[in-house]
Amino acid sequence: MASNSTPLTKSRTFSSLWGGPADPPCLLETLAATAAARPGHVAIRDQDRDLTYRELTAWTRRIVALLVDQGVSPGDRVAITGARSAAIVAAMLATVHTGATYVPLDAGYPVKRLEHMKNDSGARLLLYADREPAFAAGTRSLRIPPAPGRDAVSTPDDAVVPRHPCQADLPVYIIYTSGSTGLPKGVVLPHRCIDNMAEWQLSHSVRPDLRTAQFTPLNFDVWFQEVLGTLGGGGTLVIMPESLRRDAIALLDWLADNRIERLFLPYVALNMLTAAAAAAESLDRLVLQEVNLGGEQLVCTPVVRDFFRRLPGCRLNVHYGQSESAMVTAHTLTGPSEDWPTLSPIGRPLPGCEAVVELVDENEPEVGELLVAGLPLSTGYLNQPGLNAARYVPVHRTRHGHSRAFRTGDLVRVEDGVIHYVARADNEVKIRGVRVNPLEVDACLLEQPGVTEAVCVPIEVAEGSRQLRAAVTVNDGKAAFDPERALAALAELLPGPSVPVSLTVLPKLPRTPSGKADRKAVARTLADIHLHGHRKPGS
Repeated sequence: MASNSTPLTKSRTFSSLWGGPADPPCLLETLAATAAARPGHVAIRDQDRDLTYRELTAWTRRIVALLVDQGVSPGDRVAITGARSAAIVAAMLATVHTGATYVPLDAGYPVKRLEHMKNDSGARLLLYADREPAFAAGTRSLRIPPAPGRDAVSTPDDAVVPRHPCQADLPVYIIYTSGSTGLPKGVVLPHRCIDNMAEWQLSHSVRPDLRTAQFTPLNFDVWFQEVLGTLGGGGTLVIMPESLRRDAIALLDWLADNRIERLFLPYVALNMLTAAAAAAESLDRLVLQEVNLGGEQLVCTPVVRDFFRRLPGCRLNVHYGQSESAMVTAHTLTGPSEDWPTLSPIGRPLPGCEAVVELVDENEPEVGELLVAGLPLSTGYLNQPGLNAARYVPVHRTRHGHSRAFRTGDLVRVEDGVIHYVARADNEVKIRGVRVNPLEVDACLLEQPGVTEAVCVPIEVAEGSRQLRAAVTVNDGKAAFDPERALAALAELLPGPSVPVSLTVLPKLPRTPSGKADRKAVARTLADIHLHGHRKPGS
């Protein structure tokens, strides 16, 4: 690999794919035009309430007025927390309209993690949708104002929301993703990146005004595709009850009852949904036209193939991107589902995106690391100059004029102009559709009393199913070490997908020739324990 300070040379780059030119409008202009054109159409359905575009505009105006009154100005950061709801959507829109930067804080995350995210972001104000959160201390906090009554939204100029002029580099949001130090890192996404993603989503879908489930948690970047891709096209965003994330059978009924036409899902959720559908006698009540998959490699299992065979009018799209570069590539599976490849490609670059594939091993000339350049590229990590230097690297000016790229850490191969995912070049993995850095879990384990060494690794427990498991060594007071207590402590520090399902005490960790912990050997040991029970997890 090229060094962090030396631009990539042409000899190290064996492929470059270009998605074509792009000049997306500001997302705020698109939203305003849509609201003006469809004022009486339902924009958001939240529980039993329908909110029209006129009403959503009026609500956004009310929150904008609050933000301005609080002294919020362009470049400031506004943290927003609460359950997924119309209130969160309205508060986000108002924040972006003022030129401020939205910082989502998923209320389901551990309090200590949320405290770090709020403080690290430097949020000027914290808005909350439900009750004041426990991590509000030290920051001015206010409840999101309720939506105005319908009699308050009848004037024509309610269709116009004052907004700060868009600038390509003005940050839209900061989203936090897993970090190797035990603390999450913030990624800054500017207008050029999000405007491009939103405009592409409108043109990519089978219709711009699809009725779409708001399925994704706040701190997952696909949330913005759901929200902006729906409201920008005049569709209806239907907020899904949180309980359905763990009940695929009930989710099927909800999709039918709410006439959902578009879904954005991680692979693990698609697996659960298609498994539940396999047991259903009929899928005739479903009106799905589009399923968009992101977060990890699609494996076309028999139940996935059967689901789309039974819904011939529904297409399956594979989306690829990172928090650091939003949407990068897409691929639509076509033809009979029984003919789909087991491992789907991740597709071709979006307009405005240049995908550079850098050779990493001369013995494998067909495989390289994917670097992203162009409009999808984020500004970088917040307060992380060293990490920025390592991941956002200078490149010799490409064919399309780019001189900066993001190292994804993903190994890919290119066949006939289509990109196929191969593996991770580093330690980050996807668990239940969420990117997890096992080194972060290691760092948190090492904070637990008695732990001297810790290694967390992903284990493939079945086709398309991956779990995190961890091994530790402890000091002489092993009898005092409680694995269950340690796992409970992790649950207070890490989001659910980052918490290992088991914690095994080993007398010593296997080593590489250089003396480092051999993560592959640890993974083999823990997989053997899982499959054959040679050592009781937690023992």
